[in-house]
Amino acid sequence: MQTNGPKILVVDDDADLRWMVEKYLSKHEFSVTLAEDGEKMRAALEQQSFDLAILDINLPGEDGLSLARYLRSNYQIGIIMLSAAAEVFDRIVGLEMGADDYVTKPFEPRELLARVKSVLRRVQGAIEREAQPDSRVKFGACWLDLESHQLLDENDQAISLTSMEFDLLKAFAENPDKVLNRDQLLSLSHNRDWDPFDRSIDIRITRLRRKIEVEPSRPQIIKTVRGAGYIFVT
Repeated sequence: MQTNGPKILVVDDDADLRWMVEKYLSKHEFSVTLAEDGEKMRAALEQQSFDLAILDINLPGEDGLSLARYLRSNYQIGIIMLSAAAEVFDRIVGLEMGADDYVTKPFEPRELLARVKSVLRRVQGAIEREAQPDSRVKFGACWLDLESHQLLDENDQAISLTSMEFDLLKAFAENPDKVLNRDQLLSLSHNRDWDPFDRSIDIRITRLRRKIEVEPSRPQIIKTVRGAGYIFVT
């Protein structure tokens, strides 16, 4: 049954169970599509996108574990596995293959509904986080946090950083793999009061290298391009 709610794909070879799940979830404003095996599931996926798939582990032909692996590799979708009470090993394997949750048969429709809502919240949260620009930029083993204005080591411990050093790192972070001369660095770091011919910018980059490079004397992250400037190598 089709509604305007989240789209659920139910894959199970038990016709009675498919009908029960469709009726119950549709009553709670979900748009439900049914498939009896992997072939029908793939056909449904070609027709539209889904927010969540409910997969029976024991399906004829391609089993639910294989289908879960396929879905996780090709779609951004929540996955709930349906399993018999004795299939503990299969449930564990299902979770390892990327399933978000499982429900043991027989189950109360209310339990399935609760699991569906929980997984959808997690999936939506992950999508929203991916849509947001990452506030951290990797510099070797360190991370520059653009929101907190901190340089963090691999253990998330803050490394001492002056405001001018942060501005320089931010300028490099916003222009990766691009050669920047001194004048561009001064402009991008909003330090136009510096003299582009003043070697203090070189001194600051030397100090930054001591904080982010494994071998500061042989820099691999912020490199010097002779006669041109500096480049942040990602």
